[in-house]
Amino acid sequence: MTDIAIVDYGMGNLRSVSKALEHVAPAASIIVTGDAAAVRKADRIVVPGQGAMPDCLRELDARGLRGAVMEAAMCKPFLGICLGLQMLLGSSEEGNVKGFGIVSGKVRHFPAPEAAGTNEQRLKVPHMGWNQVHQAAEHPLWKGIPQDARFYFVHSYYVETDNPEPVAAYSLYPFPFTCAVAKDNIFAVQFHPEKSQEAGLTLLSNFVRWEPASSTDKNIGK
Repeated sequence: MTDIAIVDYGMGNLRSVSKALEHVAPAASIIVTGDAAAVRKADRIVVPGQGAMPDCLRELDARGLRGAVMEAAMCKPFLGICLGLQMLLGSSEEGNVKGFGIVSGKVRHFPAPEAAGTNEQRLKVPHMGWNQVHQAAEHPLWKGIPQDARFYFVHSYYVETDNPEPVAAYSLYPFPFTCAVAKDNIFAVQFHPEKSQEAGLTLLSNFVRWEPASSTDKNIGK
């Protein structure tokens, strides 16, 4: 059985994610796959993604992957990266599309630059580059990562959860926005650990070793 499946729906930074996981888990069986059956057979799932949410959901459906990804999010160690986080929310302002609804909330667009900061702090959209991540809750995936460690971001949209429980970390741009969520067997981040040097590799290494409690009985949207 495959240890880790990286889901290929045509929109992820697949090679970088694969290489980073191979680096931290050289003995693991790691595949990049667009096959739903292979996703279902894998022990752990990583869902990366770059681009637009409507395209993401359309490609998941076109390739027959939506069901397999949602099933994995219900019962297996699941790491979402960038769009892999945003798809978990209930809806997105990007194209006014519905997400999986596994995490209650909405994906919102950053304010226009003229509204995002003072005259002395005019911030660009997309938010791109290194930024500090403030851990809001203890989690096994934060093990060995200092508070306010820097991770690499590339995004114009951010997630806004309906309640604080799933928020695992936030960053500032310039206001606080959620950049990591944790729920049962799910950990998902807005930043790119595969591009974040030591801190990112530590997070990926923690994911490979993470053994969350079984969550086969949880319901979508609950």
